Amino acid sequence: MSFPLEHAEFQMVRVFPDGPNGGNPAPIGLGVDGMSGEDLRAVAVKYGHECGFVMATTRQDADFRMRYFVPNHEMEMCGHATVGALWLMRLRGYLAPGSYTIETLSGLVEAEVPEAKDITISQPQGSTAVLTREQSAEVLKVLGLEETDLAAAEILNASTSRVKTLVPVRSVARLHEIHPDFDRMAAVCSAIDSTGLYPFAVGNAGEFHARQFPRGSGYAEDAATGIAASALSYGLLHYNLARPRSEVTVRQGEAMGCPSRIQVRLEEKGCRLSGSCILDHSLTVVPA
Repeated sequence: MSFPLEHAEFQMVRVFPDGPNGGNPAPIGLGVDGMSGEDLRAVAVKYGHECGFVMATTRQDADFRMRYFVPNHEMEMCGHATVGALWLMRLRGYLAPGSYTIETLSGLVEAEVPEAKDITISQPQGSTAVLTREQSAEVLKVLGLEETDLAAAEILNASTSRVKTLVPVRSVARLHEIHPDFDRMAAVCSAIDSTGLYPFAVGNAGEFHARQFPRGSGYAEDAATGIAASALSYGLLHYNLARPRSEVTVRQGEAMGCPSRIQVRLEEKGCRLSGSCILDHSLTVVPA
C-alpha cells in the first residue's frame, strides 16, 4: 500500500480513551519510508511516547508494514499504536472498510476495519507461566507490596506478543496506591524475562483495572497497553476469572489521570483487541 503524500504525515492519536485526558497518546507517522530507524526513534524521544509508523511492505501476504519505537529502542509490536494508525488511516480516507494484514517484527497482524465502529486487531494464542516464590518476592518488593496485598497466591508471566508479569492485587484502591521502585524495575523484569509489570484488580460488573510499568521504555507508566491487556486475558483464564470465548474489559490509566478502556475478545485461536480513538488536537507531531 502506498500513500498519496508528498511528505510523511504525523498526528497524535489518543487510543482507548474513556474520559477527559484519557487514552494512551500515540504519535503516528504515515508514509515514512524515507526515514531511518534512528529518525523514527528520534520522534519517540521527542514526544516521550510509544510511536507507530506505517510504510510500504515487500511481502505478498501483507498490505503494509508497521514499525514501533519507544524512546529507548524499537519494539516488535504495539497494540495501541496499531489501532491508532488504522483509525487515523480510516479517518484520512486511506483505508476503506475491510480486512487488512499488517507486517510487524512480531509477525503478521490481522485487522478488521469497519465503516465507523471500533477497529480490532489480532493477537496470537496466549501462554502463562507461574513465577517461583523467589521471583514473586522480588516483584512484590519492587512494587512495594506484601503477600497480604495479593488476591491470589500466584504471580504469572503471560504473553501474546510480549511477556508481561501479572500481579493480582486485592482491591482497586490498593492497586492505585502502588508506588514502584523504578530504579530496580529494569533489573527485576530482566531477571524474570518480562517486558513489564502489570498489577491488576477485579472491579465492578466483571471489569478489571490494571497498571503497566514497562521494563525500559523510557517512561515510567503506560495509560493503556493493548498487548498487556491481551496477556492479562489469558492470565484471567488461569485465575478462573474469565471464560474461554468471552470478552474482557480492562480499565487502565486511572491512577495517572488518563482513564482508558480496552476490550479483548478471547477466541478459539488467539484473541482480538479493540477500542476507540480520538485525535489529540493539543499537540501536532512533527519529525524531530
